[in-house]
Parts: sequence; C-alpha cells; structure tokens
Amino acid sequence: MSTIVLGAGVVGVATAWYLARAGHEVEVVDRQPGAGLETSWGNGGIIHASEVAPWSQPGMPLKILQWLGNEDAPLLLRYTAIPHMWRWGLGFLANCTPERHRANAVANLDLALLSLPSLQEIVAETGIEYDRATGGVVKIYRSQHALDNAERASEFLAGRGLLFERITASRCVEIEPALAATESTLVGGVFFARDEVGDCNKFTHGLAEACALRGVRFHYDTIVRHLDIADGQVRGVVTDKGLMEADIIVVAMGSFTAPLLRKIGIRVPIYPVKGVSVTFDRGAWNSAPRIPVIDDSNMFGLVPIGERMRIAGSAEITGYDAAPVEARIAAIIDKVGPTFPQVKCHLDLAKARVWGGLRPVTPEGTPIIGETPVAGLWVNSGHGHLGWTLACGSARVLADLTCGFDSGIRLPKRQGVRRSIMASEA
Repeated sequence: MSTIVLGAGVVGVATAWYLARAGHEVEVVDRQPGAGLETSWGNGGIIHASEVAPWSQPGMPLKILQWLGNEDAPLLLRYTAIPHMWRWGLGFLANCTPERHRANAVANLDLALLSLPSLQEIVAETGIEYDRATGGVVKIYRSQHALDNAERASEFLAGRGLLFERITASRCVEIEPALAATESTLVGGVFFARDEVGDCNKFTHGLAEACALRGVRFHYDTIVRHLDIADGQVRGVVTDKGLMEADIIVVAMGSFTAPLLRKIGIRVPIYPVKGVSVTFDRGAWNSAPRIPVIDDSNMFGLVPIGERMRIAGSAEITGYDAAPVEARIAAIIDKVGPTFPQVKCHLDLAKARVWGGLRPVTPEGTPIIGETPVAGLWVNSGHGHLGWTLACGSARVLADLTCGFDSGIRLPKRQGVRRSIMASEA
C-alpha cells in the first residue's frame, strides 16, 4: 500500500518507520532540507512520563489572565492572538475541569508508557546515537503546598504506571550535587527514575537514515500546497514540485496540520504555542548538572544533552511566529540564576544556539491520532509539549490502526472534534 507521510519531524519520521515495518511503501515530504529541523530541533530533550499533565488544568485560565502582558510569564498569551483562537480557547476552558484534566493526563501517560519501550526497541534495532542518558529527572520545590500537590498528582498517576519518589532537599542534592548551593531554599522534590534524555534532532536524523535503508523515500525542500481529494477519498498531495499520488496520506505536520486540513473543510483543534530554548556548551562548567533539573517555582528546566546544556521553560501563544523574542530569552536565563548561579559565568549568549519552535497544542493536551472523514486521510499530530515523549508510541498506534490492528491504547474522546476523526474513544 502506497503511503505518504507529511512532515519529517520526530512524529512523522517515527510514523514512517512503523508504517514501513508494517509493509507500506512510504514516502515522506517536508519543506526543510533534512529531518527534525523545526520543533524537533530545540525541544527540552526530556522523554518523560513525569510531565504528561496537560496545560488545560484547574486554575490555569485565571493564571493566564494574570500573566497577560508579563514577558517573564511561563505561559504568555499575546493580545493579538486572541481573535484567531477563540474556538480553541473555549475548548481549552472546557478541559480545565478536574475530571477532564485527570482523564487527559491518564491518556497521555498510557501513550507515554508505550512510547518509551518503543523508542528503546528502535534504538536496539538501529543503533542510533542521540546523546541518550538514563539517569532520571529531578523536580525541585520551594513551596510545601506545591510539593504536596505534586505528590498527590503523581500518586494518582502511579496507579496507571508512573514511577516516582518524593525526596527531601538533602536527597535532591545527593541525586544531583549541582543543587548543593540552593539546598537551603528547597523543601524537597520529586525524582522520576524512569525518565530519559536525548537529542531529538539527532534521533530523528538517525531514524530517517534507518527508514531510508528500509526503502522509505524522503522528499526534502518540498512544500505541500494542498491535498487531492475526490469522491470522499484521498488521492494524493499537491506540492510545489507536482502531484504525488498515494493510497494513504498521514498528516504529521505539527502546528501546520490545522491550516492544511482546513483547506478541505476539516477542522482540527490544533494551535501553535511557541517554545524557546538556549543551548550552550558545558565547557569548563565541571559542576554543571548531570541530570535534568526542573525548577517548579522558577518555571524552567536545565537539561544536559551530551556535552551541551539546554535551558527551556517558555510558552507563548502568538500565532505562527516562531522567532525567539529577546525578552523571553532573557527571562528564562534570569530564572536559572537563583538555582544555578554559575550559569551566567559559562553561558555566552553570542555563542549559544537560541531557538524558537511551535508546539502543536490541542485543547485537551492530548494528540490527535486517527482517520479523518476523508477515506485514506489520517492525522498524527497535536502532541504539544510531549512530542519527543509520545512520538514513537503514537507512530506505533497510527501504523496499527491503518492496518486494522488494535494497539491496546484507548484514545480519548475529543470535545469539538467530529467523532469520525478519532479511531477510538475512552
């Protein structure tokens, strides 16, 4: 069966891998000159079941209103974006109830717990090198109330397979000695031993090469214009280089999935949320963290990736503008200072890689995986901040569904989405 995957980010390439393994003749189309060069390039780098909770959660709407106009806000809604996202915003509000939030978190966790072993299987088969580290992740807290809430949320998910350990401030330092200078300010933390780290761009590039060895053909520097539909059936895709025909089309274009499908009258609730990161060489910072540290109070993550360090911790709703904003970059760097005072001695912004990318976020905070109302047209998108975490699992589910197999993963019922776009419901 001939299949075209639109998008060569980590989700698209992983989808191509599993489809090829299932016997499809696969081609991949992407506008970039290589794989993994957009949102898959500069994400936080953590593969973590520990962060599966959607942003749509109780209390978040009020926080977003309080953060309006504040450049150092962890989630900043630009006024100019509001007129274009009202429908998505209403869906987001509807998912901020405790019941919906818990259901969506469980759905993400189930997929994450499939995704990690799927990733490990791919690596075992292909030998891809991507700066993988398996030391876990520590999340630190300075508020007893916040730590107690985090423990309750983790305990709820532990019943579905989340592995976590509540730890004291001294145990935080024992696990990550770089926290010694800030120990007196901590009330404790949560340690997630199963979480991993890796360079998503390197993995995606390596997996694309492995796909090519399986016969997958990649068409880079190719712009998707629109889909070719006839009699309720997908026929192919029209690009700037001509028509490409196929039996199945899988749209895995991240935030650009929604505008492409809108051209044929299918509305999917995916909206871009900009993330930024700063990546710099560890260099002479010998006491830098060796495992990722997520600071709950200052809202940042400092992640070692090989011999590099990456600072991430920003979400900005501003439409399809992916350019990093100087004020947002300065804000996340400033937030690192109280926890790791040495960072400013070792971070030369002129030599660092400052990156911005668009996370494809749904109101539910869960990805859309399934067939659309158009026969043969499928979607694997909307992974939000969990693209790296959920990529291999969602690709495996998508491939199973196209072949008529039960993946064992129950996808959530979506509010505001036509039922036929979802392959399964919880």
